[in-house]
Amino acid sequence: MATPNYGYEKRQKELAKKKKKEEKLREKANRKLSPSSDGLAPGDPETDVASLEHDAPTVPELPTKNG
Repeated sequence: MATPNYGYEKRQKELAKKKKKEEKLREKANRKLSPSSDGLAPGDPETDVASLEHDAPTVPELPTKNG
């Protein structure tokens, strides 16, 4: 009876893992280059329309030494 080749199985798993990781990175890069309305996260300041409707936060004036 032949013995299992664990090294081959491990290598195949590593290759599959590497391929999956590369595919994820490629998809992430594609989403970054061409954002679509499908992937918008609610509350994301870059994509949330409600946050664009509000005025920008104002910085309070610092007190001066003269007054």
